Amino acid sequence: MRVPLHLAALTLLAAIPTSAPTQETPTEKTAAADVIRRINELERSLALPQLVARLTGARDAHRDAVVARAKELMDKELLAMADDITRHPETGWKEERSVKILTDYLTAHGFDVEPGVAGLKTAFVARYRRGAPGPNLGVIVEYDALRGTSRDFHGDQHSAQGPVGLAAAVAVAEFLTSSKTPGTVTVYGTPAEELASPAAKTVMYNAGVFKGADVLIRSHSSTATQVPGPGFGSCCMNINVIHYTFSGAPAHQLQAWDGRDALMGVIELFNHIDGLRKTLRPEAKVQGIITEGGKAPNVVPDRAVAEFWIRYPDPVYLAQVTERVNDAARGAGLATGTKVRIDVDSSSRNGISVATLNDVAFAYLRMLGATKVEEAPGRPLPYEETGTVATQIPGVGVTVHSSNGGYHTFEMEADALGEVGHHGFLLDAQAMAAVLYHFATDAPYRAAVKREFDALKGLYSDYLAALRNAYPLPSVPEPAGN
Repeated sequence: MRVPLHLAALTLLAAIPTSAPTQETPTEKTAAADVIRRINELERSLALPQLVARLTGARDAHRDAVVARAKELMDKELLAMADDITRHPETGWKEERSVKILTDYLTAHGFDVEPGVAGLKTAFVARYRRGAPGPNLGVIVEYDALRGTSRDFHGDQHSAQGPVGLAAAVAVAEFLTSSKTPGTVTVYGTPAEELASPAAKTVMYNAGVFKGADVLIRSHSSTATQVPGPGFGSCCMNINVIHYTFSGAPAHQLQAWDGRDALMGVIELFNHIDGLRKTLRPEAKVQGIITEGGKAPNVVPDRAVAEFWIRYPDPVYLAQVTERVNDAARGAGLATGTKVRIDVDSSSRNGISVATLNDVAFAYLRMLGATKVEEAPGRPLPYEETGTVATQIPGVGVTVHSSNGGYHTFEMEADALGEVGHHGFLLDAQAMAAVLYHFATDAPYRAAVKREFDALKGLYSDYLAALRNAYPLPSVPEPAGN
């Protein structure tokens, strides 16, 4: 027999973690010390342990019914849907089958679906048709697979994010109607998360798709059950995605001096970047592949292309790293007699991590029986992976232990079909439903979320200003004569 949530909560209240802001690098913590101090003051003023205890520890038959309904939907229908999508992976912009499965289910459960929003063929918005004026509860779902060299696969378990989000959305929507509680639910289908061109959530935000959402929630696979600290951050660091296209002149390889080898330009770019690494801060990551490198070994390639993802925890030093990589590309062109075009494909930036949402979700995960629980708050982590939406609308990403394999591995895909994945997905859905229930029914809680989010948003410019003083460029003199 499952213990009611309010009884399970009584054994956990003393262990509720207190969120502490912890930016990712020592430089951030030092340079932005004043901003971090102000975040600390903000978080203390919110009395988060007491807030979490009030929401999770009280007897609440309505909440328990919503959570139980999310579990029922997962057990009876949606775990099987997640397995089905896992077994039929579709990469970004090709997720037609997965989208049809998700939108057919939403239509059958009282949602009106608008396909192809923001000009993106596999994006959609589903609005609960029986919603009433009140809080607009947003659920983000993803469904794209990873591109593999041997096969495409769900090595990040995006196959489950849709079914998990649907369980929470339907359970809460049904409650709103049955209890005549003001509010509505909107499900946002966001494609191609694993592709950088274009960043779908940013395109959707710029097109006004998220307009009117008061809160957003999503889930994601995880190798542990974690709670992020409040502040500014990104799941995979700030990223610039850049294409370097080298142009040369063709010739027979036996007379290569008659041409200019564009592939050698790309190879020199890789060599130059390797030379740069020792003078970059250790947190910087520069990762690239050659996407075009010629057509025939006996013809000097007159065109070659490389795609690089340049990452750093904050956007200020990222700009410096990016310019140095761009200079490396220009130098590679000069060294090989080729010409290079530099195209910034897309970028991902920091979002805002909100403890009033994170801590409540984490408390429910622990109460519901999450495994591999990491008690200490981690680095700030917003709920979506481009930052744009997470700087404008408060939200939470639920991350419960759902795999013993690493991210982007076949082991993580296999776990999506097994006990560890199913257990994690079930808890994701229940915790998401509980958080949405509280946001819909508890006005003081909504006010606390808004107060924290608005205050953090107001501190972000001060945080960036502090970092601009933390990365001085060295003064390099002209070479002296003999």
